[in-house]
Amino acid sequence: MSQPTENGELRQDIVAFRTYLRSERGLSVNTVLAYGRDLEHFARWAEDTALPDYLQPSLVELSGFVTHVREVGLAPPSVARCLVAVKMFYRFLKLEGRVRQSAVDLLSSPRLWERVPQVLSPEVVDRLLAAPTPEDRYYLRDRALLETLYATGTRASEVVSLQLADLHLEHGFCKCHGKGNKQRVVPLGSKAQEALREYLSELRPQLCVRDPSAPWVFLSRGGRPLTRITLWLLVKKYVRRAGITGKVSPHTLRHSFATHLLEGGADLRTVQELLGHANIRTTQHYTHVDRKRLRAIHRKYHPRG
Repeated sequence: MSQPTENGELRQDIVAFRTYLRSERGLSVNTVLAYGRDLEHFARWAEDTALPDYLQPSLVELSGFVTHVREVGLAPPSVARCLVAVKMFYRFLKLEGRVRQSAVDLLSSPRLWERVPQVLSPEVVDRLLAAPTPEDRYYLRDRALLETLYATGTRASEVVSLQLADLHLEHGFCKCHGKGNKQRVVPLGSKAQEALREYLSELRPQLCVRDPSAPWVFLSRGGRPLTRITLWLLVKKYVRRAGITGKVSPHTLRHSFATHLLEGGADLRTVQELLGHANIRTTQHYTHVDRKRLRAIHRKYHPRG
């Protein structure tokens, strides 16, 4: 029986993996940190269970890790993400010649881990977008911010880092910088264009008095870019005001954007490109709503529905 591998060696491989993700795969700092946190769970578990050889884990041992992260209370999406991190880590080790094959590829995420994205109806989205009023101090900014989130389906990090040079209102689109600094062009609807023009002409000049050269579109009262936390708090504020129940975040507008496009007849490949998904399987999470719509149509119109 092999002796337990020194945990320090495992951690060195994890550091090498993070460097690989950052320098060779070009993943964002936040993504690399997330993978690092997930693999920290794995390293602690390997240490606590005295894993005999992390370079040759058995399927039973890896299943034990999955059971562990579920038992410590991680939410299903976090458990699934942990598994993705471990899979990528072992593929990296294989690429480096550290392992020949791994049982990790035999693991798959149970269907119960799949989380159906929360989606707002178009009517509820309208209520949310109408929540900022002229009585709000930064009404024009907040309205433009919400309109942009829903019009483009951008991630929170993408919308707060949006720069003036990325906006092309005369042509009706903006340029987004997604994960791994990948760029994509996303159309802006007429409502978003109108809200952005009004904000840029009437309020933004007041916000950038201290630094007229500030490049970001959405500014705080001090002329700095909004943080993701501030964006989250603003969305929560207007969700409460609109009387919307449930857990709603900036990402909910992204989910709603994708689902409403599919419901309207957009094809999956187009939605994948608009969302900036590298893999269409990620986009397929949104097809659940489309299937529901098809079932409803079938029940309504088929003679034996």
